[in-house]
Amino acid sequence: MFAKIKSSNFIDALKFQLFAPKGNCVRGVLKDDTGSICRTIEKDIDSDREELTWTGLNDLPYGRYTLELSQGNDEPDSYRVKMNLVKRV
Repeated sequence: MFAKIKSSNFIDALKFQLFAPKGNCVRGVLKDDTGSICRTIEKDIDSDREELTWTGLNDLPYGRYTLELSQGNDEPDSYRVKMNLVKRV
């Protein structure tokens, strides 16, 4: 696993710790419970251990979401992480 979520509940931002080699790119896709893509993010890693805060999620409706993170361009599935999240009040 190359990422660890700080909390599976969020209101307007997600915080997670990234453990990836410097210079890699991390891509994130946030999907709602129907599988529709709500948000995407792409971040170049500046250090081997970096904390990322994904802001601007306050306008999403409350409910269940899935965060899919992938590392690198054509990496194998072992470099993919799926996390279940809940947006709360």
